[in-house]
Amino acid sequence: MKFGSLQTRRKASLWAKLALLGVVLALSPANALAADKEDEAVREARRAVNDPYEKINRRFFAFNTGMDHKIIRPTAELYRDGVPKPFRRSIRNFLNNFRTPIILANDLLQGEWKQAENTTTRFLVNSTVGVLGLFDIAAYNGYKFHDEDFGQTLAVWGVGEGPYIVLPLYGSAPPRDMTGIVMDRAFNPLTYLQDTDRTVASITLTTFDLIDLRAENIENIDSIERTSLDYYATIRSIYRQNRKSEIANGREDPEDLEDFDFDLDDFDLE
Repeated sequence: MKFGSLQTRRKASLWAKLALLGVVLALSPANALAADKEDEAVREARRAVNDPYEKINRRFFAFNTGMDHKIIRPTAELYRDGVPKPFRRSIRNFLNNFRTPIILANDLLQGEWKQAENTTTRFLVNSTVGVLGLFDIAAYNGYKFHDEDFGQTLAVWGVGEGPYIVLPLYGSAPPRDMTGIVMDRAFNPLTYLQDTDRTVASITLTTFDLIDLRAENIENIDSIERTSLDYYATIRSIYRQNRKSEIANGREDPEDLEDFDFDLDDFDLE
């Protein structure tokens, strides 16, 4: 019995040594390097699906960021400091009201009948009592603003986003959303003006829209840029989360595009 017990202990000791050797080999530099290569391969595969044009996108993003620092943000600061908030809010209300034909058309195309009723009521109330939309009287009566575009409609119809793309002087523009922008022109009242009038009005409204939105989010964007380990990837994720929320009309969407937690309520997107 003693001999058997000693033999058993020796076998146990041998197995313990073999197990320890396996751990050492697994933690060796060669295996660590192999694991790193495998992780890098996985990251590259995910990147190819997630953002296949990342290199050129990052260049355009850097260009846009430079333009923002030199022109857009300073202009937004001047606008915010020089124009009282009630006047800025009236400009935002007018721009939102002007988009009503686009919003209503896409409400109907998506089969969102309650949303379409809300949009129609807002337009009738704000265009009359609200003085051409300068005052959002409808919101005070429970008819809150929501935005819709044909990119969202395509998503509701099952069209995929397509590869992530960043355009110079524009920003995030996946194919589905770019197609939506083109199609929305059919519902835009400016489309039916004379060429010169259309160009002037379009540039004016687009400029005010951009500057007003930037002015309302100066601190938020500054904070993101300052604290992000990868500013480009963070903005890409915010863009996609915002689009998901818009497509779902605020309803919960179980599908997660990226492991990124950010509160979109921090932004003034309206």
